[in-house]
Amino acid sequence: MDYSTLKSVLEGLLFVSGDEGISVKTMADVVEMDAEVVLDVLRDLQSDFVRQNRGLRISEVAGGFRLTTAPEHAPFLQKLAYSPARSALSQAALETLSIVAYRQPITRVEIEEIRGVKADRPIQSLIAKDLIEEVGRADAIGRPILYGTTKTFLDYFGLPDLDHLPDPMVGEGEDELEERTKLLFERIEGRQLTMDDLNRVLDDSEAG
Repeated sequence: MDYSTLKSVLEGLLFVSGDEGISVKTMADVVEMDAEVVLDVLRDLQSDFVRQNRGLRISEVAGGFRLTTAPEHAPFLQKLAYSPARSALSQAALETLSIVAYRQPITRVEIEEIRGVKADRPIQSLIAKDLIEEVGRADAIGRPILYGTTKTFLDYFGLPDLDHLPDPMVGEGEDELEERTKLLFERIEGRQLTMDDLNRVLDDSEAG
């Protein structure tokens, strides 16, 4: 593998590793090369991101590396995260939220095993909306992050506590996620309907 290809592969590995990052040893095992060589190339790639004024950075955390955004771009990213146009939950985010709500505390890998697809983007979206948060670390290899719901989640769905989550009508199995997602969606719809009805009543009273 030539130098340019190796840099490209390492960048891809960083991307798919998500917020938990990846160690140099793991990258070296994947590309079947010496760890010191991989680290040198990774440092060069890290410098490229800064030198080329890229929107991403490679940060070293807890003995591993992961992709992060440029710190100076934080105001713009926050503006996007809290934009009204992004306030609605996507199907992927709602499915992920359902899993976290009913299975918390839970790791990203466990979420992905249930959904069958990567969950990095939905997780980051839910964190940005303050619906889920890091609640600790799992007692497993790599100490993966555990996620749980927030007080904002309870407020968002109009729940006094987690004991009041709607009970799915199906048992454990492949239909469980669909049922729980449907229940949370209906909870959102019901909440929106109540607000619309209230606004309609206020409008009618003002018109009268």
